Formats: sequence, C-alpha cells, structure tokens
Amino acid sequence: MKKLLALLAAAVMLLSGIAAFAEGNTVLKIGAEAEPTGFDPHTTTQHVALRVIKQMYETLVDVDDNLNVIPMLAESWEQPDELTYVFKIRQGVKFHSGRELKAEDVKYSFERILDPNVGGLGSSESYAGNVEKIEVLDDYTVKFTLSKITAPFLASMSSIYCAIVDKDVVEQNGDLMRADGGTGPYTFVEWVPDNRVTLSKFKDYYKDGYAMETLEFYVLSDGSARMNALRTGEIDIMVGDSDMLVLANAAKNVDVYKIRTRDYVTLCLSLKKDEFKDVRVRQAISLALNRDEIIDLAFNGEAEVSGFIPASMGHWAVDVTEHPLYQQNIEKAKELMKEAGYENGFETVCTVGLLKGIINSGTVIQQQLAEIGIKVNIQNKENAQYIEDWKNHDFDLMVCQNGAGTDPNRGVGLFFKSGNTANIAEYSNARVDELIELGAGTTDVAQREEYYKEAINIILDECPNVTFASPYSYYFASSSLKGYAPTVDHPLELRNVTKE
Repeated sequence: MKKLLALLAAAVMLLSGIAAFAEGNTVLKIGAEAEPTGFDPHTTTQHVALRVIKQMYETLVDVDDNLNVIPMLAESWEQPDELTYVFKIRQGVKFHSGRELKAEDVKYSFERILDPNVGGLGSSESYAGNVEKIEVLDDYTVKFTLSKITAPFLASMSSIYCAIVDKDVVEQNGDLMRADGGTGPYTFVEWVPDNRVTLSKFKDYYKDGYAMETLEFYVLSDGSARMNALRTGEIDIMVGDSDMLVLANAAKNVDVYKIRTRDYVTLCLSLKKDEFKDVRVRQAISLALNRDEIIDLAFNGEAEVSGFIPASMGHWAVDVTEHPLYQQNIEKAKELMKEAGYENGFETVCTVGLLKGIINSGTVIQQQLAEIGIKVNIQNKENAQYIEDWKNHDFDLMVCQNGAGTDPNRGVGLFFKSGNTANIAEYSNARVDELIELGAGTTDVAQREEYYKEAINIILDECPNVTFASPYSYYFASSSLKGYAPTVDHPLELRNVTKE
C-alpha cells in the first residue's frame, strides 16, 4: 500500500509539473508510454523514440495513404534505367544547424547507413542494401546506382531508417542518440530522463502550417495516468490502446482515432534452440494457439487475425484465416510434439516488453502452450533490455510487434531472408531467399505478387514466427485540437494542427 501511495504521489507531482512547465495554445503536450532509448534515425527501432525522430528528420521521399511515392527532400526524380535513380534535391532546405542541405549530405547519409560499423537498419536489401554507388552530380543532384534491379527501392527511401542527416553533427557527437542532425519541422531542445523530451519549432523550416511552437513528450508509462492527464487537459495527445476506449468515449473532451495499421504481433522462435529447430514443434505451437482468444484477452477484441503481411497490405496479403496452421487443433499439435520426441513437453522462456498488448499476449500464449506440454516462463524486460535482446537475437521465445512497411519486400525480406539482422529467428530457406530476390528483381506487379505469396506460404508452413494479430492503433486527443488527422504512416502529423 505504501508503495502504491508513493507511485500515485509521484504521478501527481509529474502531472503538476506538466501543467506548470508548459501552458498556452502553441505548446503541444504528448503522453508517451515509455522512456525513449535515443534519437538516431539510422539505428533506433523503438516506437516511442521514432515518434520523436519523425518530427526531427526527413527522407528523400514519402508515401501517401495509398502507398504512392511522393516528394519530400527530393522534389523530383528520374530513372534512366532499371539500376539508376537520379534525385533532384529541394533547394533552400536547412539542417537544424543552419547549414543548407546539399547533395553531398545525401551521399554521406547513405554511406553512413551502409557502414557496417554503424549498424544502420537501412543497410538491409529491404532498404538501401543494393546501392552500389552514390555520385554527386551537382549541389542539388545525386545519382544512385544499384547492384541489381530492386523494385521496392524508391518506396523504401521513405523509411525513417533512410533519413538524411547532418554530417557535421554526427562527427561532433559520434552518433545521433542525443543530438539533432535533422531537417524536420521540429528541433531538439532537451531530454530530461524519466520525465520529458522537448522539441521546438524550426524557424527556417521550408514548409509552413506548423502552428505549434513547442512539442513536449512526457513519459507516463501508466495508461490510466495518461488518460487522466488527457481528460484533465494536462496533455493534448496520447498513445493508447483498447483498454482506454471506455474512459475515452465517456469523456466529452476526448476524441478517439482508431487506425488500421500495417503492424502485426508475432511469437518469434529462436531456431538456435534445439526444440525449435524441429519444424514439427513450431507447427505444434501454431496449432496450439487460439488466435481469437489472444485477440479477445490481450487486445480486448481490437485487432484482426493476421499473418506477417497484414490484410491492410491489400493484394500482397495471403488470407491466413483459412490456413491449416491457423486453426487451433490441440490433438494434432500433441501428435506433432510426440513425433518430434517431446511427448512430455519441455520448458522454455518467453521474453516480453513494455507494450501492454505484448505482455498480455505472452500471458495468454503461456496458458495455451501449457495444453501441449510446453511450460513457458514469462520474462518481462525493461524496454532498453528488450530491444537489446532483440538486436542480439538473445531469447528462446519473444513476443514482437513488427511493421510490414510499404512494400512486401520488407515484411518478407527484412524479417526472413537468411542473414538479415531483423531475421531474429535466424531462419534460413534457400527457396525463400530465391523468391525474395526474384520479387525485388522485377517491376512486374503481378509477377512480384506471385513470388512473394509463394514465399509467404512457405514461411507460414515452416513457422519461424507464429503470427497471430494485427492490432488497431489508438491515438486519443483533446477536442481542443483542430486539424489533427492521424494516419497509419503519420500518426503525429502536426501540420495544420491548431489548439483552441
């Protein structure tokens, strides 16, 4: 009881601090569910940090809601042949340091992304991995030459992992985890650990329409505390989940934004572990899961049964609801366990992180796998350690929430091609590798679809990841905000947002 009272007192003090620190109609206060891990766009995967990063950094191109590529830092581009892309850089764009962005900065940024010592997430073939040469043709023109045809290359340039960064800032700081080398609408001011991150409107930003002078991201890990802060006007926007719908709908001053995402939640199995090397064990795990029950209990029903290419990806997706391994069948699962030599089951550890849906999913999976003799011990890691274990592939089982991106080459290639960093299961299948190459190596959409769907079905059968849900994303905002219209790719798009 004393501990609970102390936590409540701390929350009250923090919320009081929010009110005292920032007042006025040009300050936007955002409630975040965890402490950020750092702000380097090339190496950071954490969702909390990426929300901040996307206010600070930009990419050559963007995608609209229909996944069409549109200009950003590149005002135009041409493709003289299937291996060559020439980008015309927008003139007059400034880094937050005040220096004008030039083509040389684009070249530097991608050389950094591709540097193995940096560990840039954009270095995989799903992004910039097939870039063979980068040439500066003049101050505002840069030419990329690819080693092979890469159909998703242009769309992949919209990923924040391919952000353009300020060379001078990187060299002064060693990395960008606590520095600001961006061109975005907001610039870094302060990071107070376990409290807030403050950004300020960049006065020399090349686009107008940003009325908010200051952004403050407050760490409010308790969802109820975040919702209470929103309802009482102490924050303006918060990231939430379906647990908060009842409270949000009951509040007259809170607007609810439900977004169908391209994210999915999956159980990753480490193929380094003897038990999971056997495909029959992996298939048994898939058959043991009742996906509808996981969605009901872990996400309050606010998710869709999904594969790793969610239905929101349109024609690229496979209808997994009809897949044999998606139909719960405990008896068949037990037969497979017996055939694999694990009739009496075994014990393993499942790593989960701070996201509530991930934690709750782990608990339900623990109960469901017990029915086929697998005793699962849940290991709840702090956010930074969870991410470190993900990067190092250090786990037995791990519940992950991944993004399928804007092209199937990410959902298939990034997470399942042999040797890729994000292939944390360390899965390898020669035919899948070949199909990924073929899918990226043609611009014929129908042919690409055929290649990727064959690869998807192989992976679904071999179960290196056992995927179960695509959760809806929820943003809750004060009704005093006008012009706020979050989308799947830009949930914190703040252009044209005003505050009464």
